[in-house]
Amino acid sequence: MGINYAINVPATSANIGPGFDVMGLSLSLYLTVNAHVEPEAQPSPSTCNIAISYEGENSSGLPLDPRANLITRTALYVLECNGLKQFPHPTTVRVNNRIPLGRGLGSSGAAVVAGVILADAVGSLGLTQQRMLDYCLMIEHHPDNVAAALVGGFVASYLIDVDRSGNIPASEADEAEVLRREREQKAAAADENVKLPPENIGHFLRLGCSPKIRAVTIIPQFELATSKARAALPGSYKTHDVVFNLQRLAVLTTALGRETPDPWLIYRAMEDKVHQPYRMHLIPGLPEILATFNPDNTPGLLGICLSGAGPTILALAVDNFDEIAAKIRSVFDRQPNGGVATEYKLLDIVSEGSTCEKTSN
Repeated sequence: MGINYAINVPATSANIGPGFDVMGLSLSLYLTVNAHVEPEAQPSPSTCNIAISYEGENSSGLPLDPRANLITRTALYVLECNGLKQFPHPTTVRVNNRIPLGRGLGSSGAAVVAGVILADAVGSLGLTQQRMLDYCLMIEHHPDNVAAALVGGFVASYLIDVDRSGNIPASEADEAEVLRREREQKAAAADENVKLPPENIGHFLRLGCSPKIRAVTIIPQFELATSKARAALPGSYKTHDVVFNLQRLAVLTTALGRETPDPWLIYRAMEDKVHQPYRMHLIPGLPEILATFNPDNTPGLLGICLSGAGPTILALAVDNFDEIAAKIRSVFDRQPNGGVATEYKLLDIVSEGSTCEKTSN
């Protein structure tokens, strides 16, 4: 009898203006991983006991080698940290990715989260949500996307530098937690190349977000690598610019949660001087978009920013969604050399994060 796991991980929009590497929203667009495990089948060590395939859009060119594919590579890392050199039973994975790749909607973060959840499921590891986040952050080095994808909603997060190596007993751990620690430590002792995540390296807080707010996403039809977008940032900042962002971030964390959103309060709170000004040249039309549209001339609009590293534009709004999208798309259409092709998706901000459903057949 086989076992099936259905894993769903939402897309995310990070930064939300001033919250660079801090804030994230989970959105109603999903990476779906369907895994079928055959406990009685013969193992296949040459393929790590795993075969992966893709269906649907946003799958072209993704590697199918389990050691190269981000989902299965992540899963294998988690399994190795727990004493398993490959998938414990022959497993077939079918992926349907509806999150556009390289567009600033958290596609890589979603893949990492899916891989951790997959390993937890097939390995019967019993990982807590916090421990899953630790594993995610060993691969995805900033928490905004993965925290929002894992737990859902409007999320603030941060990292801490800790060294929890060695046989440190848990102060108030239950039996399952003690067994998990022992399993990880035995795996690390057996293979010095396995790098266990420190405990509690990422922390998050779910914030309020009015159910009236929806996400207008305008997705240019070109990819922008996060590494390229990060390379555009300066090595240091002026104190004035840092304070500018801190002021707005403090307001934004509460403003989005008000039952009746205040358009101008949110609009000003979503301004940024830390990352967007340095990425203007990477996204044709971005300077005009950020400077032109506001709650007075665009009814229903609350705020507008880059989604993550871009090139997607995120507009938070409470009404006139199609009209807002049309205005933003018109700027891309007017760009030189025939304009920039875009796609429009109206998404909900979802309160539920990643899920994993187990069934038998």
